[in-house]
Amino acid sequence: MRILLITLSVLLTNIGSIMAQNLHNFSIQDIDGNQINLDKFKGKPVLLVNTASRCGFTKQYANLSNLHREYLDKNLIIIGTPSNSFRQELDDEKDVKEFCLVNYDTKFIISEIIDVNGEDAHPIYSWMMSAYNETPKWNFYKYLFDGEGNLVKSWSSMTKPDSSKITDLIDDLI
Repeated sequence: MRILLITLSVLLTNIGSIMAQNLHNFSIQDIDGNQINLDKFKGKPVLLVNTASRCGFTKQYANLSNLHREYLDKNLIIIGTPSNSFRQELDDEKDVKEFCLVNYDTKFIISEIIDVNGEDAHPIYSWMMSAYNETPKWNFYKYLFDGEGNLVKSWSSMTKPDSSKITDLIDDLI
């Protein structure tokens, strides 16, 4: 009985710590290798998107760039996280950066290439799975976080980043 109580206590503590976390508890490296502590975005909504350069949805980079320009002065933070989890990303950060700049004039934050699901998933994506049961099922899944770092809503690849479904919620958060 005592072992059961100890096990239950540890389990509840772990669940509590997962639920107590928010996006601001994490950091990520940008495509140039610079560490970005996400707590610097407290008070600002964040749109997190797992991306890939060789995907049927890659053209959504243009929508993300448009969204970034539209909300540049309104404190929306956009973070693209290139991933080869679905085997559609280039092999090298330098190539990803060049691809994004040349083809889509990206000015929003692009991270290093990361895994977004499975055992090797980046801690942000592992946390989203643990805390919200959310994981990308494909490239260009979108996750909107409020200024407190809590997940507000997610969308599949089918929803474009500048869709009114997303921008209406962004407007509510700003």
